[in-house]
Amino acid sequence: MTMLAISVLGAQPSPQTASPGITFRLRVEELSGARIHSMTLRCQVQISARCRRYAKDEQSRLYELFGDVSQWERTLRTVTWSQSTLVVPSFDHRIDIDLSVPCTYDLQVAAAKYLHAIRDRHVPLTFLFSGMMFRVADGGLRIEPVPWDLETTYQMRASIWHASMDQFFPGRGWLMLRRDTIDRLQAFRGQHAVVSWDEAIDLLLQDLAAEEPA
Repeated sequence: MTMLAISVLGAQPSPQTASPGITFRLRVEELSGARIHSMTLRCQVQISARCRRYAKDEQSRLYELFGDVSQWERTLRTVTWSQSTLVVPSFDHRIDIDLSVPCTYDLQVAAAKYLHAIRDRHVPLTFLFSGMMFRVADGGLRIEPVPWDLETTYQMRASIWHASMDQFFPGRGWLMLRRDTIDRLQAFRGQHAVVSWDEAIDLLLQDLAAEEPA
């Protein structure tokens, strides 16, 4: 029976892509000695949020996602990042192959909220695998499913996600607003002779802070 093991060797911002992404280097090993003709590998990447501690500033940035820290025993949960399919070519014993995971700065997406919030140390990831493999046996090809319990973990440096985003949006992020909100904000910019969106929002926040009781 075919025995598989998969590990993550490293991660880096994806080079020469049209949009932000992270490339994970996977090592696929066949432990029983059988030759793998090819494999269709499905991979779900999850953020195992409970597997690390959080500094005060991280807790604040994660409020929208998980609520107040006092609720985290109930609300701190695994976040699904991506689902990808990878075709693994023929190999004996082991092969190293790249898995590309797209990144988004849409802060309506839970994974983006989490990755934006974490600036230091590591992001705990779990990779769950499934799919089909074709192996050479008895002079022909045999089709077998990839075991459903095949998984691995990886501690990705948080800076890798931010470096990937900075390749396309250096020092910036994105917010999705309704058209009428954009119209009102644009009118505010004109009335106050404010050049950029940043300045307009900063001015509104300053006004709000000044109205709050000391």
